[in-house]
Amino acid sequence: MTPRPLLLFALCLATALPTRAQVLDATPQPAPAPASEPTATTPPPPGEKGSPVPVLDPGSELLTWNGRNWNINNQRLFQARFEKYLNAPEGTTAEDQEYQSLLRAITDKLAPGKATPANVDDAFRMLPRAAAYEIDAHLSESIADAVYTSWQAMRNAQRIEKANASLEQERKSHEWNTRIATDANRNERAPSRTNEEATKDWAKRQQLRRDAEMLPYTTRLAEALAAIKLNQAKKELSELQAKIEFQTLLVQLFVQRRFQHVIIASRFYRAVFTDGDSSLHVGSDTKDLFAKTTGNPPTVNTLDALAHEAMRDAREGVKAFQYLADANEMESASKRLAEAFLIGEYLPDLRTLPRERKRATLLFTQQANQLINALDVKDYARAETLVRELEKTARDFDASRPLAAIETARTVSAMHLAKARNAAVSGDRTTLETELKAATEIWPRNPALQEISGRIFDSADIQQQALADLERLLTQQNYRQIFDDKLRFIAATALYPDRQEKLRQVLNDMAQIETAILRSTEIAKHGDAAGAWETAEATFLRFPQDNKLNQLRANLTTEAADFVRTLRTAQSLEEKGETGSSLAWYLKAQKLYPATTYGREGIERLVGQIIPEETGLEQPTPPR
Repeated sequence: MTPRPLLLFALCLATALPTRAQVLDATPQPAPAPASEPTATTPPPPGEKGSPVPVLDPGSELLTWNGRNWNINNQRLFQARFEKYLNAPEGTTAEDQEYQSLLRAITDKLAPGKATPANVDDAFRMLPRAAAYEIDAHLSESIADAVYTSWQAMRNAQRIEKANASLEQERKSHEWNTRIATDANRNERAPSRTNEEATKDWAKRQQLRRDAEMLPYTTRLAEALAAIKLNQAKKELSELQAKIEFQTLLVQLFVQRRFQHVIIASRFYRAVFTDGDSSLHVGSDTKDLFAKTTGNPPTVNTLDALAHEAMRDAREGVKAFQYLADANEMESASKRLAEAFLIGEYLPDLRTLPRERKRATLLFTQQANQLINALDVKDYARAETLVRELEKTARDFDASRPLAAIETARTVSAMHLAKARNAAVSGDRTTLETELKAATEIWPRNPALQEISGRIFDSADIQQQALADLERLLTQQNYRQIFDDKLRFIAATALYPDRQEKLRQVLNDMAQIETAILRSTEIAKHGDAAGAWETAEATFLRFPQDNKLNQLRANLTTEAADFVRTLRTAQSLEEKGETGSSLAWYLKAQKLYPATTYGREGIERLVGQIIPEETGLEQPTPPR
């Protein structure tokens, strides 16, 4: 990709959110999708520093920028805006045509060789009319404000020049008066040189007289010079500030991909500032981006050229889309339209596309996204149906990769089910459970899985044995064993809704226990033994029968012994009714661990008992 389109892609993607979505990349992975959700950005390899210059890989459509990889079509924000565009009506109404005619008239009046003062004034008067249209979003009004502000700055500069001319005339006058005052005393005759004292006295009087006569002129001369320098600084600062504000608007319009307004604003800029200086006053990162991608420093002319290039690129993308759509090659057509949309969302070539043609693209992208989602959740039956539909919708759709993934999953799942059937016949319970688990992980919604599982359990009486084991473990409240062997019990209770409900409750409770154990372990790793103990203690009060949780709680009790002992003493004294002592111990516990939940609740509870009428605090039951 040439440097200019590359810079356009970089600046447009800089405003996108790095979130996951599937938009146009309808080709799925050849292997089953991983269980975890992938992200739209990929971190750089260890030790590799990110480059501030974007690099695009045309084969994979990945843009590498600042050490991360971005798929130009794989953005949730882009997907939302693109679908909104595909559902929007075409901009071919009389109002849209009037608006485009008005923009073309403004651009033509500001064209090189035509930008006379009269044409510039006419173009300026057209800007408020263009801003009245909804599609303009008052951007023309912003350009008019920038032009007016610049004109005001230039008028101030002209007044400052007139003031400087007046000061310069005054300076020359004072210089003349100073020379006259200096020469006025030359004609006075000096005393005889023989009288040395008279000569010195005469020279002294001459110097004093000359200084007294020259002082008003020299003082005013210095003041005039200082005023001239100050006015020159004001003039330069006023012009520079106006330029910076105008250039900021130019860059903002460019990033917003309002390229028609970029061209209008750049031509107004040249008409207002005629000094030939078009350098952009931007940050160092932006300068590096322009310099390393275009080979030139950032200027107003650079933005103007890039805007023209973007409009041409988007126009060619639309033509390619129309040709591919006519050929029923919707996969390539949708990609070309997405690329053109990414470059010039507001250009007339894209806005005038008929809604019917855009809706055909939307149908294809929706089916492509559904295919990717089906592969992600391993719903291969649904994925196969979508592949057949996409083959009918798009002649250029490559079904080899998704079909390979579907057939691979079907074959491997069938192999595991065959091994599970053989293990059931031979009575190998361990192999049976392993193979059923593997088949479930590969294709959870395989229609043959439930049928074969039922047959296996019926033939080997494994299902009844599993149900008996489940009832026994429920009676013993050995929920940990049920959780460890959950796959077996899930399969065994497939046809028994009442037992499924009991199993579901147990697994939900165990999930809470496992979550609490994991949270407590992570907190303890950060050195917060007291916080880890409180997390484990809160779950233990609800599920005191779990051995793993009890062991973790015991270990944390040892690590936070002082805090636990203090808290237990406070609770014991509270149960005995010794409010003051208990409050003191709760305060000590809070001092040992300021973030304690039990200590804070104990303090609030006891304070509520002591002065309930003032605090209005509730009095919860003391913990066990």
